[in-house]
Amino acid sequence: MTRNLWLGLVVALTAAALAATFVFEPGIPRKPAGPQATPLGWAGQLQLRAGDGVLGLRDGLAAQARFADPYGLALGRDGTLYVADAGDSNRIRAIRADGRVVSLAGSSEGFRDGIGAAAAFNTPSGVALDAAGNLYIADTGNHAIRKLSPQGVVSTLAGDGSAGYLDGPAAQARFNGPTGVAVDAQGRVYVADTYNDRIRVIGNDGQVRTLAGGERPGYQDGPAALARFDTPTALALDRHGRVLVADLRNNAIRRIGLDGAVSTVLRGLQEDPPDAMRRPLSLAVTHDGVIYVGEMARGRVLQIGLDRSLRTITGATTEQRLARPSALALAPDGALYVADAQGYRVHRIAPVAAGSAATLAAVGPSPQNPLPRSEGRWPLAPQDGWHEVVGTMAEVRGDGNGEARHHLHDGLDIAGDVGQRVLAIADAKLSSPNGTWGMGALGEGMSLDTLSYIHMRVGRDPQGNSLDPSRFHPVLGDDGKPERIRVLRGTRFRVGDALGTINPMAHVHLVVGASGYQRNAITLGFVGYTDKHAPQIERVALLDDAAQPLEQREQNRVLVSRGLPGVQIVVDAWDQVDRNQARRRLGLYSLGYQWLDAAGAPLPGYESPRTNLQFDRMPSEDEAVQVVYADGSGVTVHGSAITRFRYVLTNTARDGRLVPGLWTPTDLPPGDYTLRITAKDYSGNVAAAKRDLDVRLQ
Repeated sequence: MTRNLWLGLVVALTAAALAATFVFEPGIPRKPAGPQATPLGWAGQLQLRAGDGVLGLRDGLAAQARFADPYGLALGRDGTLYVADAGDSNRIRAIRADGRVVSLAGSSEGFRDGIGAAAAFNTPSGVALDAAGNLYIADTGNHAIRKLSPQGVVSTLAGDGSAGYLDGPAAQARFNGPTGVAVDAQGRVYVADTYNDRIRVIGNDGQVRTLAGGERPGYQDGPAALARFDTPTALALDRHGRVLVADLRNNAIRRIGLDGAVSTVLRGLQEDPPDAMRRPLSLAVTHDGVIYVGEMARGRVLQIGLDRSLRTITGATTEQRLARPSALALAPDGALYVADAQGYRVHRIAPVAAGSAATLAAVGPSPQNPLPRSEGRWPLAPQDGWHEVVGTMAEVRGDGNGEARHHLHDGLDIAGDVGQRVLAIADAKLSSPNGTWGMGALGEGMSLDTLSYIHMRVGRDPQGNSLDPSRFHPVLGDDGKPERIRVLRGTRFRVGDALGTINPMAHVHLVVGASGYQRNAITLGFVGYTDKHAPQIERVALLDDAAQPLEQREQNRVLVSRGLPGVQIVVDAWDQVDRNQARRRLGLYSLGYQWLDAAGAPLPGYESPRTNLQFDRMPSEDEAVQVVYADGSGVTVHGSAITRFRYVLTNTARDGRLVPGLWTPTDLPPGDYTLRITAKDYSGNVAAAKRDLDVRLQ
């Protein structure tokens, strides 16, 4: 073959190869055939798909629809989103491509097969679709796997309705609170058997077997029978048929290989930086193996690359923090859908266009979401009698190791005797797959939907005996002793039910709202609670932009140079409520300031106080305590019973927003002024004494 003929053949073969790889159209850039590689680290923005953020049950237009606990999510080929709506709804809902929300199956809570509303579920959780359009449902409260056909017929695929662990024929098999499902191309259904800490599979032959996991929770890679999980909640299948597992309490994403061996893709460790993965709840995997994770601890959606690098897609800022990202679904265009179970919404996550800022959507539970129906009850007996309030929202708290400004107090503290029973103040269903924590620690507690009860021995009397073995399940360690108390997702409690007993903290810490969306618990309106005490201001101080006090005075006025770039206004103040012990110091509800002229009249722009601090809702940022409080706040002397609250009024913390700030002296001309502080408690009492500071600008 001549050289020219050889070169011609090479060119021809190359052209043929290119023609097979690229699409040729005039004026259109040539694109590789097949799926594109998943981009890494893309910035996502939340776009509301359905739900107004108010707990309820309402079909109709997407923006007006309401959900009770939209926990599971699956995307159909026609663009329909299937939603497992638990809580008091117990229905399978659908968000149509045109935005309408409809109910497909389910009605009252129960265990019943049938067509549409004739069927009944109990806390449906994860869902998955097969190639024929059948929807498989992890029916958590019924300990069963259900099937919804395209014709609307609900049947039971596996499980007999009783909690337990048993492999074998599907009708006799037993599960324990399954919350996650996935389906492979052959129609096999994989189950995250959450409280058995196992991964199970339902074969096409109707047999249930254990794929991996053992008799107790733990963390162990290796062969299937030796591997251990701890509260697995969600599953996904990669293109090779390997099973990915959101291993919630191990802070890990695990993988079950085709040979059954279990390995760890990524695990967040205690010593890792604060932005490490914590409590992975939901997941999805792309065609090329990139993993998306919905994180329960911080409300983020994360991305894990093939190199196991971790990136944040949404939730890096408070404005995009989800209350509980319980399910993820991938769209053909690479976008994600996320179910926010405690935000009562479903969102689409789309990339932010290059060079533009993210458009903020309504996220989390609506401010109009109703409070729990507590009807003024206290969490201690007598529930209709008075109890002393010993801590309020957004008070400064230390870490016990020398840091006085460690975190903000996110609830209401109610004094009680050590060993006294803690009682439910409202009917509720436990909605979290991990609703208890900290056995034996001072911070031990339990969440019941939007209420959390903390500083108690969960489900136990002072001697460690169970208050109700049917609802409080001990997890035994290798020594046979309880190391954890589990309460299954879907467990119901009624008003007055005993939840535990007060531990040595000698009070109940009551929190209202999802993490990141805590509301002021005093709004519950407790029977007998009164407050006629006006807040007390100890001192008003000015600090420069470096937090150094301005102490020079002239004619009893604090001198402030207009050359300063900014000034901080700091107020040392505290409050009490009726019948508090004399030593008690509580935090305030709101604080603001005004500038008055020398005659005492408000200056233009200050006709009303600038109320930058108001604690209707907790700011969720870790640094919030450093923004709200100045140095010197907290219990600053070891052994002291007095807490100092030194509020920085030039910073903003209200409506969930947190913004550092300064007052600029050049806003006013030189002269004499009065700085007036407004300090209020929730009952509307206003501090009258020591509220003014005379200032001279020069």
